[in-house]
Amino acid sequence: PVSAARRHDPHRSSASPSRRYPRSARVNEVLREVLAEELERLSDGDARLGLLTITAVQADPDLRHATVLFATLDDQAAEAVEEVRVKLQAAVGRQVRLKRTPRLSFAADPAVASGQRIEDIIREIHRRDEGGD
Repeated sequence: PVSAARRHDPHRSSASPSRRYPRSARVNEVLREVLAEELERLSDGDARLGLLTITAVQADPDLRHATVLFATLDDQAAEAVEEVRVKLQAAVGRQVRLKRTPRLSFAADPAVASGQRIEDIIREIHRRDEGGD
């Protein structure tokens, strides 16, 4: 919690940090940090979890559900995170003060796939330009 003295500091800008950074974005970022840390800890016991990178967490406004997005998520990794889902949720419940602990689901980040597709297209264009097609 922010102290009252800090809230009313005349040297700070008039816009509070929460106005510039909405609560949902702050919650998503805290969830991402907690889950990444817990996933790293759990990867000691399961090599399938070792190379996963959480790119984002998207929690519903009511916090009943949150989708954890990974840079890549093959079938083995998806199975592994599903097996530790309850442990991940428990870590959130212990470390984050929220009205409720969201039920986690997992998916590959579509932005990463889109970025890869764009890179592939650019490479193909360069290859055609260099080949004189």
